[in-house]
Amino acid sequence: MEAKCFVLCVTLLNLLLFLQLSHCSVTYDRKALVINGQRKILFSGSIHYPRSSPDMWEGLIQKAKDGGLDAIDTYVFWDLHEPSPGNYNFEGRCDLIRFIKLVHEAGLYLHLRIGPYICAEWNFGGFPVWLKYVPGISFRTDNEPFKMAMQRFTEKIVGMMKNERLFQSQGGPIILSQIENEYGLESKSFGSAGHSYMSWAAKMAVELDTGVPWVMCKEDDAPDPVINTCNGFYCDYFSPNKPYKPAIWTEAWTGWFEEFGGPIHHRPVEDLAFAVARFIQKGGSFVNYYMYHGGTNFGRTAGGPFITTSYDYDAPIDEYGLLRQPKYNHLKELHNAIKLCEPALIAADPKVTALGNYEQAHVYSSKPGQCAAFLSNYHWDKSARVTFNNMHYDLPPWSISILPDCKYAVYNTATVRSKTTLPQMLPTNARMLSWETFNEDISSNDVDAKITVVGLLEQLNVTRDATDYLWYMTSVEISSTESFLRGGSSPILSVDSAGHVLHVFVNGQLSGSSFGSQENRKLTFAKAVNLHAGINGIALLSVAVGLPNNGHRFETWSTGVVGPVVVHGLDHGPRDLSSQKWSYKVGLKGEAMNLASPSKISSIDWLKESFVANEHRPLTWYKAYFNAPRGNEPLALDLGSMGKGQVWINGQSIGRYWNAYAKGQCNTCSYAGTFRQAKCQYGCGKPTQRWYHVPRSWLKPVRNLVIVFEEIGGDASKIALVQRSVTYV
Repeated sequence: MEAKCFVLCVTLLNLLLFLQLSHCSVTYDRKALVINGQRKILFSGSIHYPRSSPDMWEGLIQKAKDGGLDAIDTYVFWDLHEPSPGNYNFEGRCDLIRFIKLVHEAGLYLHLRIGPYICAEWNFGGFPVWLKYVPGISFRTDNEPFKMAMQRFTEKIVGMMKNERLFQSQGGPIILSQIENEYGLESKSFGSAGHSYMSWAAKMAVELDTGVPWVMCKEDDAPDPVINTCNGFYCDYFSPNKPYKPAIWTEAWTGWFEEFGGPIHHRPVEDLAFAVARFIQKGGSFVNYYMYHGGTNFGRTAGGPFITTSYDYDAPIDEYGLLRQPKYNHLKELHNAIKLCEPALIAADPKVTALGNYEQAHVYSSKPGQCAAFLSNYHWDKSARVTFNNMHYDLPPWSISILPDCKYAVYNTATVRSKTTLPQMLPTNARMLSWETFNEDISSNDVDAKITVVGLLEQLNVTRDATDYLWYMTSVEISSTESFLRGGSSPILSVDSAGHVLHVFVNGQLSGSSFGSQENRKLTFAKAVNLHAGINGIALLSVAVGLPNNGHRFETWSTGVVGPVVVHGLDHGPRDLSSQKWSYKVGLKGEAMNLASPSKISSIDWLKESFVANEHRPLTWYKAYFNAPRGNEPLALDLGSMGKGQVWINGQSIGRYWNAYAKGQCNTCSYAGTFRQAKCQYGCGKPTQRWYHVPRSWLKPVRNLVIVFEEIGGDASKIALVQRSVTYV
């Protein structure tokens, strides 16, 4: 009898589980995603798990929910998860499963953008660098080695999700998955091979049988059943490629990213809200904010090249996890207003009526009592008074009013009621104690060189991105009869490089540096150098500032000194050094000694630093200790006194720093009118980034180790730990 009861109980439990899962489904029609049989108007926000510390995740997710979001969106970062072939990492900031489970616990859905190409201003677009060296590979085209590697990683991620029952079809939070990323232009560049690859990727993904829809963003010919989606500042113009697919906006750009030497970007929330309301009034049903929290490019993860360590993105939640007002609250009010309209939006099609030359009404009306209206004024500098349903409405320029009952306007995109946050970086009681230094020994580099060949080598082929730094070393012999030795003009050394930064040393002394930019990624060094009779050592330190993350076949782009390298101004004409023997050293001596590791500190001969005679030495490591400040405010290092380099706290890399001064068009900013990234810039004439986020979870109560590597010279005595605080105005 007991056995029969047990079998019956198990059968009933299995039946209940089956009934529960049978209602866990995600489909779609032309109006919206259909989740468990119900159409949904959904708001989502991008939060990238590796761009914050795990202790921040729960708070960020809760703030997203409190801001009226229904879902979280994240890329999957292949390079972090598979740093070498077949060796996987899903711990710490890479704990994707934990992040998704926190989203689920908060009661939110999740859009998993597997890619595995992600762009994201991330190093190498998210691809692991080892992928470049798979024999016969060509990225993102109909290439068997690439497709095999891509499929293997995609199957790995999908398998993990299934094992943890994280797809909505299994009762989990994942309602959408993305394969590839913004492939439309690439597809055209590759021609028929691009189309074949795109079709293969879609078929491969669908056959993984996740039970939820797949999307391809910016891919107009995405094959059924994959949904093509829109990315951009505006997507009201967008229509899916089939009439039975919903309009999905996978990236509503809340701002823009920064690059060293460029200005800070700001997108007024009035315009962002206007763009979202325009999309919804045209029949859009899913909006994802990119970014909702941008976070930090810790370590060497920033791509570009030249992307800053900060990935703040002018998002509703700032880099430090604090609310950015009025953006956060104004969008929250927008979400609430549109949710009031949801019954009409998912049941009817809009009827569009002109209310003037620049004014329109989009009206959704189905059964009696179910009506919602959007009243629009598209003029960028003139208000309008319109009549609708025998009532008068005042519309500010470039705005939309939302009427959930077709009578009363509960929200206008240009009418901001929230206060504005004024962020400040305030001093803390933490003091940097006992600064000490360690200098790179430039003269010993040729002795330490591991490679000697004739000619110039491409940097990435040598370093495999294990470091930003590669030394190119050679020598030039100068005859004692050269006329410049008797008082003539000094010779000019010219170097052409595809590296992002170049430091030139002659006979152990820094002769100068050259810097590239997003606009001019190739650089030329051309300066007078001090040469003497006899053998002169030439050492070129080529520095990468993140690998490219987009562009046609970006994996083939060169980095490093490409030449020619020429000495001009000699009696017998220019002397080309490019084809002579060169020695190479990967990385810095301090990197080889693992100076940033707390466990290595005691074995290094550090020198006490007086900061009197040599405060601007190039290629210098600095070390100090500090105690964690009281409180729980977010923290940052003020590196405004330094030049360019990298910084670590307790062995963890904060990222690259660079006091490159911002150039741009920092004029007055109006919310009205079409927004592009060149609009609403600020910070010109100041360092693009001065403060660098220090997660509190990285700190101990006392004796925290800070290591700074400075390339060109700075004053480490002025480095300070500050706290991020906001006031409201």
